[in-house]
Order: sequence, then structure tokens, then C-alpha cells
Amino acid sequence: MGLITLTNEYFPPHGNWKGLDAGRVLACWLAHILSQVDHRLNQVQDWASTRIQTLSGCLGRPVQALDFSDDRPASLLDALSEDERWTAFEAALNRHTVRVYDVHAEQVRIDTTTASGYWQVREDGLFQLGHSKNRRAEGGTCHS
Repeated sequence: MGLITLTNEYFPPHGNWKGLDAGRVLACWLAHILSQVDHRLNQVQDWASTRIQTLSGCLGRPVQALDFSDDRPASLLDALSEDERWTAFEAALNRHTVRVYDVHAEQVRIDTTTASGYWQVREDGLFQLGHSKNRRAEGGTCHS
């Protein structure tokens, strides 16, 4: 995705920032949020302190627990909230992650995980009746 490079490009920290760069701090902060289901800034340093070797190996740089003191993610959060910079960053990030294809197909088949939806089923519509993975009776709704 280029998250680390783009973060460093669009959100360079102030001149007093020492240690791990902003992009790597953000990547680890996101890993903390996802793995711990906890977005609190004051929890990241303790989390990182028990994973120093793993984080250093993954990031390709030496890591210290102080790289994740709550003022670091807080500074990043402030920077990410600046609308102009965020818009430019988001556009650049989307160029790495979102692909749009001009596909003119008569029919598309999607094999999804088990989910149900309720749409108006029309012969020429996008959603059609199909085999229910839940072994539910098919009715006037679309199940996939």
C-alpha cells in the first residue's frame, strides 16, 4: 500500500522528532489497534515494549518502546486531521490500493461468504436468486 512512505511524504514530523519515522509509528499504531481492538494512545507503548524484536524485524529498523509514547500517535492524529493534507494523502493512498476497471459484462457471478440481503429481484437486475449456502428456502429475496 505504500502506507509508510506516503505517511512520511504527506505528514513529515516537526524537526525535533527523533527515532522511528512517522510512517512506521503509524503502521505499528494501526497494528496495535487491529490486534488489540484498542485505539487508546496510552496503550501503544506498553504493547510495543513486549514486541520490540518482532517490530524491529518487521520494520527493518531498530525499535524502542519510546518510539510509541502516546505523544507520537497524538502528533500523527493531529496531522491526519488536517483536511488539505489528508485529502492529498488519501488520493495518493487510493492510487496504491483501489483499482477501477472499465468492464462491460452482461453477467457477474460473485461467490461470497454466507450473508443474506433483501433486494427486489428482477430478471435484468444485478441481484438474482441463487443457491443458498445456508440451505434456506429461496423466496422473493436474494440470498448468497
